[in-house]
Amino acid sequence: MSKTDESAEAKQDVLTERIGHVLKVTFNRPDRMNSIGGQTITMLSEIFLKAEHDYDVRAILLTGNGRAFCSGIDLKDVSSGETDVSGSSKGFKINEHPPFVMRRMDTPIVCALNGAAAGYGMDLALGCDFVLASDRARFVPPIRRSVLPESGGTWLLPRLVGWHKACEISLLGRILESADIERLGLANRIIPHDELLDEAMSWASELAGNPPLAMAATKRTMRQGLDSTFEANTSNVMAELMQLFQTDDFRESLVSFMEKRDPKYTGR
Repeated sequence: MSKTDESAEAKQDVLTERIGHVLKVTFNRPDRMNSIGGQTITMLSEIFLKAEHDYDVRAILLTGNGRAFCSGIDLKDVSSGETDVSGSSKGFKINEHPPFVMRRMDTPIVCALNGAAAGYGMDLALGCDFVLASDRARFVPPIRRSVLPESGGTWLLPRLVGWHKACEISLLGRILESADIERLGLANRIIPHDELLDEAMSWASELAGNPPLAMAATKRTMRQGLDSTFEANTSNVMAELMQLFQTDDFRESLVSFMEKRDPKYTGR
């Protein structure tokens, strides 16, 4: 298969749709449980990076077609050599994987967890800023495939649920059904399956209606705060605040409040 053919195939494997200021991104390999291969990984990172630098994209909605959200790295592609997960033989760098790109993004990402998320797919879901899960959703840790959560899971889980629960999830490898996901606080909300996409789009649209510069600054300083002292984070927050005071959006927030109307934010 030529590189052009591979690129065209990858485009079909990931669908994008702009809905107002929301970019909807959909895994589209329902016959393969939305498993993700090398070309798809590269394309997903490119989609995220392009959205991050597009002022008109103020929120991203990530979901999957069919029964699964993402069943992880496509093991058929790995065994055939189509996907290199080592980060060495084809110049593919681990920090260019989507979960690492997502971690550096200021644009909020809403996951509509429509079904199973296994291994890499679980890391992708947990790496989102919001998780709205179908009552058919499930998380499948990868330990029983004799691998570890290589794309952020070992960093995220202890912070999300604490050390002991993270060990229970990662080392026992039990499937987490939607009730477990809710009990552990790994989703913002469990939604009836048929209502999931509408509810997730509602959340994404609400985010897109908020001032984008303030959202980006808030997400950025919360992210930095995970690895800094209180004093250092407070200094970062004050620096961001001084910048926000100079923006058109801040002035619009004041004027719209005084005029008793909905604000119209421009991201400037």
